[in-house]
Amino acid sequence: MKCTIERCPGTYEERTIVHTVKHQGQVIVIDRVPAEVCPICGDVLLKPATVRKNEDMLRVHKEPASMVPMYEYA
Repeated sequence: MKCTIERCPGTYEERTIVHTVKHQGQVIVIDRVPAEVCPICGDVLLKPATVRKNEDMLRVHKEPASMVPMYEYA
């Protein structure tokens, strides 16, 4: 599918990404999320089913696979 960003000549490619969200005041990082990514401008599209699965994961409070350090820009 052609990129939806104005004047971008790219075409979306299937990839996996690291998706970061802020949920209930916490920064949550979800690895290996399937997405459509434009290799030219970097625009990312998530399918509705993927968004629902991410939301379900946050709602259930599933135990994280690992914890990582977080640094704050000062």
